[in-house]
Amino acid sequence: HIENRKVTTKNDIDIILATLNNSQAMFRVGSGYDIHPFSKDESRRLILGGVEIDHIGLEGHSDSDAVAHSLTDALLSAIGAPDLGTLFPANKQENKDTDSFVFLEAAVKMVSEKGLEISNATIIINAQEPKLVSHLEAMKQNILVVLKPISNENTQISITPKHGEGIGEIGRAEAIAVYATLLLSYV
Repeated sequence: HIENRKVTTKNDIDIILATLNNSQAMFRVGSGYDIHPFSKDESRRLILGGVEIDHIGLEGHSDSDAVAHSLTDALLSAIGAPDLGTLFPANKQENKDTDSFVFLEAAVKMVSEKGLEISNATIIINAQEPKLVSHLEAMKQNILVVLKPISNENTQISITPKHGEGIGEIGRAEAIAVYATLLLSYV
């Protein structure tokens, strides 16, 4: 194995470089982003990370779970797949009001088929309102259930709420934006 190779000559270095150049990268980094405005329809439910929160919901074609959307796009980007909107277009009736975890599950399956597992994910929810601290653990547990096929006992998920400090559509409480970054590694 390369990690046990003793390097004493230039030839040893050439062998190591040739091995590295012919192998695939051990890690894949993914990044996802999603933003949705709050709905004008007061009956629309707010779903984030698979958790229903007592607040007016987000506008969108599916259930508009921006946490699931950003994490799905992060997984897809890490494997070089098309984004969520390309795979599950908003103009398709079958995607109307769909639970966004269906899309996340599809991305997890694609990652699994590539022989990758998730090391960690960081999710930042940028929302002036509602307050999300009391919902974070439930979101994390919902996400871990969906990620189970590509997780191990060391997988870490971090969800951090931020707010807009009164700036822009987030600060004016007109929308919620979510950023997700993750690291995948070959099994």
